[in-house]
Amino acid sequence: MKILDKLIIKEFLKTYFFVVVMLILVVLVLDFTEKNDTYIRNSVPAKDILKYMGNYGLYLNNLLTPITVFIAVIFITSKMAGRTEIIAILSSGVSFVRLLRPFLFAASMIGAISFLLNGWVLPLATGGVTKFRIAYLDKGSASTDTDIHIKVGPEAYAYFNRFYKTSNTGYYFTLEEINDGQLLSKLSSDRIEWDTAKNVWTLINWRLRKLEDRGEGYTSGEKLDTILSISPADFNLPENHHETLKLPELSRQIKILEDRGADNVSFYRIERYVRFMSPFAALILTFIGVIMSARKTRGGSGFQIAMGFLLAFVYILLFILSRTFAEAGSQYPIFSVWLPNIVFAVTGLVLYKTVPR
Repeated sequence: MKILDKLIIKEFLKTYFFVVVMLILVVLVLDFTEKNDTYIRNSVPAKDILKYMGNYGLYLNNLLTPITVFIAVIFITSKMAGRTEIIAILSSGVSFVRLLRPFLFAASMIGAISFLLNGWVLPLATGGVTKFRIAYLDKGSASTDTDIHIKVGPEAYAYFNRFYKTSNTGYYFTLEEINDGQLLSKLSSDRIEWDTAKNVWTLINWRLRKLEDRGEGYTSGEKLDTILSISPADFNLPENHHETLKLPELSRQIKILEDRGADNVSFYRIERYVRFMSPFAALILTFIGVIMSARKTRGGSGFQIAMGFLLAFVYILLFILSRTFAEAGSQYPIFSVWLPNIVFAVTGLVLYKTVPR
């Protein structure tokens, strides 16, 4: 079986990369055609377009992995079944589990590469795509945030009624110190500005109320410099910031947001769940693909490849829905993220009973 193993692994990987390249090229051509007028209107440099397409291609590779793996497996296995090679292998005493070994080994290689890309390479590509879209495609996007609540310390909470990113200026700012549900002090100001020279925040027309043993203390002034655990960079983060962080950076950002008590920390946690979940999709879909196409059918490989497309799209749709459900506030987000893999794994085990022996 060693020679056959090498042949299957070689054909699997070769077909997988061929399908990946073809699908990515098709999508990139369609994307370029759709945005060509915008490129011309905004005088986008050709080198920036090529860089964007390269980054977008990496993003598509990750998105299309379930489809490409499934198609590659079904294409190879259905060809072997059509030439009665599967029957010959099983008739020689080789078990179906043993036949699965080279397929799963190749899928493990793809899964490992996918994990490395998701953790360290894809975030850079996603960041590049985001910067390109902000610079050339999404001009005029909102530069103001409103009603911002941030935990800036173990017992300190900051609030901005409005923050202007272009001028790094906030209005109606408050900083409250709360311990065991009791307000200890409240610092407020009409305006707060970022001092780029000192790297501190400057409060304009500030007022400080502080609870003391003998009552309440009150002080005020025109200007006051203070240091917070946030900077203007924290307000300029894109909506998909969690997708642009490498895996170690993502873990550190989750810790920072947890310390601040930020409301959007769940998006970062879910992103980390997804990065550990995604590589297993290659194994599960490979298992199902071999089972589906191991039997010779009248429809031929074309019918099986079409079924592969359908099931792969169902997997992607289920993944999108489950992630949306998790981000919407699911009580068990890690279960929601893993739901597509669980459903397809159970489906594969059920289908396993139908394979030829």
